[in-house]
Amino acid sequence: MNITIRKGIKTDLQQALNLVKELAAYEKAPNEVAVTIEEMELDGFGMNPIFHFYVAEADGIIVGISLYYIKYSTWKGKCVFLEDIIVSEPFRNFGIGKKLFDEVVNVAKQMNAPRMEWQVLEWNEPAIKFYEKVNSQFDSEWLNCKLSEEQIQEYFK
Repeated sequence: MNITIRKGIKTDLQQALNLVKELAAYEKAPNEVAVTIEEMELDGFGMNPIFHFYVAEADGIIVGISLYYIKYSTWKGKCVFLEDIIVSEPFRNFGIGKKLFDEVVNVAKQMNAPRMEWQVLEWNEPAIKFYEKVNSQFDSEWLNCKLSEEQIQEYFK
């Protein structure tokens, strides 16, 4: 199988969104994907892009993506946050996820980022094993916090 990794472009967004939906189903949250192609176009290719991505192609078909953005740490400065690596199920275990991960690590290296971060669900054993193989540091000290859209809207009421 010939795999090509390249920067994602606007015309890749539909296939990328399809992979996001596949991941949501895998993570037992198939109805949680609310983002639209139009939002992704604006957020990834508008005046101030807030995310970037790589795609993995097999024979011209996108079979994986790695999506990342730059965040800022008050202690460390610019950091790369890997939002997701997604490889379509039939194409897993061929090293595609590692190639996509490598590209984002290279972004962090090229920009001299002092840190790269991501999250993994505690039950996602295949992903955890992968991150262990690349010598990742698992953080048991910090808790994830969030406000939902509804909570944001209700916050000042």
